[in-house]
Amino acid sequence: MTKTLPYDSAEFLKDPEAIQHYMDEAFATGDSSFIAHALGTVARAKSMTEIARKTGLSRESLYRALSADGHPELTTIMKVLKALDLQLSTQQAPASPAKKPPAKEKTARRPAYA
Repeated sequence: MTKTLPYDSAEFLKDPEAIQHYMDEAFATGDSSFIAHALGTVARAKSMTEIARKTGLSRESLYRALSADGHPELTTIMKVLKALDLQLSTQQAPASPAKKPPAKEKTARRPAYA
């Protein structure tokens, strides 16, 4: 049997650019659970203890809120982003392609006889 090592994304989030790209991709999914989990991963990479100190929240509540099962309030998200030296911004979403109406069925026309 092949042995594998556990994978932890936090190990690869050492520089600000990597963190920004990681969070951009998380937000691009639109999945709130994944976004919360990704934010928790970044917080772990930067030291959850330090993030807790900067936000004034307990480590336990941060771990709970920033898990895949967590549902953090926007206030918590904003505090954590600030502690990570990140900010939330918006941009115009790409326009979705317009749906074409279904093609009309052609019916056979009978020739007109005089």
